[in-house]
Amino acid sequence: MKMKKVASLFLTACIGASALAGCSTGNGDKSADGETTIEFWAAPNPTQQVYWKEMAKEFEKENPKINVKVSPIKESPTSEASIQSAIAGKSAPTMSENINRGFAAQLAESKALVPLNEIDGWEKLLKNRNMTDTIKTWKFSDDNQYVMPIYSNPMLFGWRIDVLKEVGVNEIPQTYSEVLDATQKLKEKYPDKYLWAKGDLADPTAWKRWFDFFMLYDAASGGNNFIEGDKFVAEDKAGVEVLKFMDDLRKEKALLTKQATDPFESALGIFTDLGPWTFSYWEEKFPEMKYNENFGLSLPPVPDGTEVKNINTFADTKGIVVYASATEEERKAAMEFMDFVYSDPENDLKWLETTKLPPARDDLSTNESFKAFFDKNPVLKPYAEAVPNAIPSIDNAKYNELQTHIGRYAVNPVVKGEVDPEKGWNEMKKAIKEELKK
Repeated sequence: MKMKKVASLFLTACIGASALAGCSTGNGDKSADGETTIEFWAAPNPTQQVYWKEMAKEFEKENPKINVKVSPIKESPTSEASIQSAIAGKSAPTMSENINRGFAAQLAESKALVPLNEIDGWEKLLKNRNMTDTIKTWKFSDDNQYVMPIYSNPMLFGWRIDVLKEVGVNEIPQTYSEVLDATQKLKEKYPDKYLWAKGDLADPTAWKRWFDFFMLYDAASGGNNFIEGDKFVAEDKAGVEVLKFMDDLRKEKALLTKQATDPFESALGIFTDLGPWTFSYWEEKFPEMKYNENFGLSLPPVPDGTEVKNINTFADTKGIVVYASATEEERKAAMEFMDFVYSDPENDLKWLETTKLPPARDDLSTNESFKAFFDKNPVLKPYAEAVPNAIPSIDNAKYNELQTHIGRYAVNPVVKGEVDPEKGWNEMKKAIKEELKK
């Protein structure tokens, strides 16, 4: 998750709009015999590399005039830095995966990416994969689509339902007042337990806001964009309500903001963010954690008076981009490769079985192709159901700085009791607006 921004003036100089044509690697140019080779950089994860090599082999059988070379993105010092270095050095691939919207915004600002909606076949791809709703929240502030979503991990909250039942709460709370009521009952019976035991609440690191603030804010605001281009468009009411909710939990002594070892698994805390990658880890280390026995899953709680259906949440998401250095032939071949992979739901099923990462498609919870998988893995079905309402990260090149301000001025001081919610929100808003002007 941790993203490390690498600034590169050389990158910007190399890939100015007037120089893009000269930055092609030449690896994908059409050869004399009419063949085109495209280079695909896969995430530095062995299971994903195996998947993409298999997809490339199957694609080449049906498209003998297109060769797909799959290799991993180098992680030294980070995959983002490796991509930026390749672009600056005129050795970028045709396409790569493992790109979130924040990093894509950096690349798009430098004219390093092709708007996918400008490549013939984009609308056909969206229709074939059944992702018309899912793709809407991926549109960038300039109305372009720079990333083809591969997977969408809607973040859900886990609850220790065994502890809730012990304190007389038989249903997972859905609203702030219900959460506070459950918290009071918890503290009455178990004064040494916490609702939310999470040291990250007091840490300003940018990416940590994806897994606390943005989950709650996306739910409270109905999926508001927060930032559009260089404009702060967040809803004040929703933002203050989220911070007030956190402050109310603090007043109930329900927050543990110091680091603790496995607080949810040990039931020191009974509420935490959980991604679908958690459960393979639990199978090995915490086999006693059983879905619908001692823990349950829910969308984020919402302010009182909010309709408790179609609730939004933050989505941990990554996708594919096509680089501006690609020739017209490469771009066309890249789109054909993506359409081949995503026009068959069996390929998404193979991805799901291999990675446990939910494919970014509208029908994930209803398509018969996935039914057997979710019958076998029922803990993952709530994630599939949440995909169409999951909100990806902000599409601003300064996402690291902007999200750091959310922690530094709002979330961190509020949970420490150093500032009241409204003041924290206003100081955060001021800092973000000043950052956006730079």
